[in-house]
Amino acid sequence: MPRTSEPSLTDIRRQLEALRNQIRHHEYRYYVLNQPEISDAEYDELMRKLNALEARYPQLITPDSPSQRVGGVPHEAFRPIRHRIPMLSLDNTYNMEELLAWHQRVVKGLNGGHTYTAELKIDGVGIALTYERGILARAATRGDGTTGEDVTANAKTIRPIPLRLRDHAPRLLEVRGEVYMTLEEFKRHNVQASRNGEETFANPRNAAAGSLRQKDPRVTASRPLRFFVHSYGVVEGESFRTHWEFLQTCKQLGLPITEQATLCRSIEDVMSHCRRWETQRDRLAYEADGMVVKVNELALQRQLGFTMKSPRWAVAYKFPAHEATTQILDVIASVGRTGALTPVAKLKAVSCGGVTISSASLHNYEEIERLGVKVGDWVVIQRAGEVIPQVIKVLTSKRTGSEKALKIPSTCPECDGQIAKEKEEEVAYRCVNPACPAQLVRRLMHFASREAMDIEGLGDVVAEQLVEKRVARDAADLYRLTKDHLLELELFGDKKSENLLAAIAASRSRGLASVLYGLGIRHVGEKAAMVLAGQFHTIERLRHANEDQLREIPEIGPVLAGSLVQYFRQPSTKKLIEKLREAGVKLTEDVSKGPKPLAGLTLVLTGELSHVSRSEAEALIHRLGGQAASSVSSKTDYVVVGTNPGSKFQKAKVLGIKILDEAQFKKLIQQKQ
Repeated sequence: MPRTSEPSLTDIRRQLEALRNQIRHHEYRYYVLNQPEISDAEYDELMRKLNALEARYPQLITPDSPSQRVGGVPHEAFRPIRHRIPMLSLDNTYNMEELLAWHQRVVKGLNGGHTYTAELKIDGVGIALTYERGILARAATRGDGTTGEDVTANAKTIRPIPLRLRDHAPRLLEVRGEVYMTLEEFKRHNVQASRNGEETFANPRNAAAGSLRQKDPRVTASRPLRFFVHSYGVVEGESFRTHWEFLQTCKQLGLPITEQATLCRSIEDVMSHCRRWETQRDRLAYEADGMVVKVNELALQRQLGFTMKSPRWAVAYKFPAHEATTQILDVIASVGRTGALTPVAKLKAVSCGGVTISSASLHNYEEIERLGVKVGDWVVIQRAGEVIPQVIKVLTSKRTGSEKALKIPSTCPECDGQIAKEKEEEVAYRCVNPACPAQLVRRLMHFASREAMDIEGLGDVVAEQLVEKRVARDAADLYRLTKDHLLELELFGDKKSENLLAAIAASRSRGLASVLYGLGIRHVGEKAAMVLAGQFHTIERLRHANEDQLREIPEIGPVLAGSLVQYFRQPSTKKLIEKLREAGVKLTEDVSKGPKPLAGLTLVLTGELSHVSRSEAEALIHRLGGQAASSVSSKTDYVVVGTNPGSKFQKAKVLGIKILDEAQFKKLIQQKQ
């Protein structure tokens, strides 16, 4: 038979460019228009094809390829970049009278008609992106407004930032905007980081700032960062008549802008827009602390000019903050299940954002040092939306001299054991005593959590009593509990004891993925546990896997691989696994060898399911050949809705996606099997 000729490099180059353009198109639909045309899984498949083809033809990789977002050279330090046009700050107004006074100064300076734009002031981190002939060439932080830091490698990992502009880009364009994290993604990141024993952040802005300045771009790539454009510094080869025209051009070029940006014909329109978002800001997906109002006509902006520190043609209208002033009565260290010590401020109770606050997280001891917090200090706390209260400022002017400085504990406050940092660059101090009762209580609670072994009735009070009475020294001891053990606990009678024992017995059959997550291995979240269980099927095969074998799995990185090998190397781990096996706990994952009834179907879960956990439902969908996606698109076949559904439910209704409740979901599976 004649041999099939290899495609020429020209053909491969065309194929690669077509694939890259396809990916760029879908990134534009997702991040700029918020109208995705494909599912996350389909997008991932396009990226896999691109990576595979570029791996075969590395000489054809281009700097603006979507594959080049991750993998930049880690910075030893961020080199300074001087802004060609300074990134000035804005003057602030705090009420309608001050906003109207600014408008009157504008009118006086112009002596003519003009319009305004109003955009939400997102609480993020300022960044300047320079595109040369449509290709992202540099990214710099705001810095002091005159000189910023080079964060190009990190900026390239942020998916809403296009590596290459669409359509006919200007010869040179420097845009300015905000890197930020949505409230939902911030909470999800902190929960996962806490579960994995990693650093958590005080608020979304700190999370964005810390993520953007990582020395390893791969760490930045792992963080859910987003980006909005709000202005430009330098442009060559293009001109704009108005700021509104610039914003619309950004959308055409593939640069995201705030959806709430509005063209206002009068100061009354501006004030109405500010009032609207002042009352509705808690509905936003991200933190916004005000509105930015600008004279729309660029020629009139130039006519008004600048002061030494800010433009005369723009001003910020600041929303009233969810803040309150109170006193720190004490600072205690809370010990997590991984041994991490988190300082918590005990406060004189105060109302803030409609909630009575009596404690606030200080996150870590570096944050205490940065703020200069002392016991007895009067402080400003802040609460925005559902975010945990934060201490944001110390009122040093109210000090009396009786305040007491805080020291890092020399020993664990729970067990008096040694504390240390695992690595010098880590922020968290940890108790290194494996028998620490606080860690054990939280490990038991984690093991019993709904996302893990789902042992209903085993909460913090029960776990504390089991540890205090030395009935449970590890998770395996839960399966040795008897009714007599439970009747010795407070508030336990016959019925409650029987219910808990039944829940513990039912958990034996959850399977390997639930066990792996429940063990609380550092860096192993629900998805990682599911991937590992699906790959190795038995805990024995996983126990004997080396780092190279683990890293062959696409979802498993070097940190997670190292954590797994270290965990299974410990003699105490082997003992725990043997105890679980003896107790009849299922340490394998079922492999479906039969038909895949959900093959080709994409399902999205939202809300709380009553009969199965989210991870169990996702595992079932995968086992039956379906795709459990995390976002709704036009390619989604079904959205399964539990109680308290989120925005995915609303989006499904808008797109006309078939919606199933939990009973209908169960019926669908039964029909398909």
